[in-house]
Amino acid sequence: MAIIKEVLGKTPQFGKDCYLAENSAIIGDVVMGDGCSVWFSAVIRGDVNTIRIGNNTNIQDCSCVHATYKTGPTNIGNNVTIGHNVTVHACTIHDGALIGMGSTLLDGCEIGEGAVVAAGALVLKGTKIGEHEVWGGVPAKFIKKASAGQAESFAEHYKMYATWYK
Repeated sequence: MAIIKEVLGKTPQFGKDCYLAENSAIIGDVVMGDGCSVWFSAVIRGDVNTIRIGNNTNIQDCSCVHATYKTGPTNIGNNVTIGHNVTVHACTIHDGALIGMGSTLLDGCEIGEGAVVAAGALVLKGTKIGEHEVWGGVPAKFIKKASAGQAESFAEHYKMYATWYK
């Protein structure tokens, strides 16, 4: 069973049919939609501000989702894929985005619908990534437009993988 921890009277809430790996940790003011998956050693820590996650979103192994005290909630849309070992901090990720392995998203950045953040990218504070754009590098910069459905297709894979573990 995943670590589900109440903090300051706030207990995580989950939609239907979510998969939570045994050593994942979901803490505090976290609300997660239906069909989500949180994979091994991932941490979603809503202790200092709110974290909201839509439907069919996957947060892969060793990723950390956090917020900033009083000023920066984290909002993650539907059908989002957050790759292995990603840090998501006090930002907004819109529907269908793909956040590549080892990326870091800093406070106040916004990732557009269907956008792709390449593996290892550093998205600086306040950066706005448009819909269906591919960004990469340190610091992350615009590379090109994403192909139709490029980012969105990854969420379906993880929905299937989660059924293997239930």
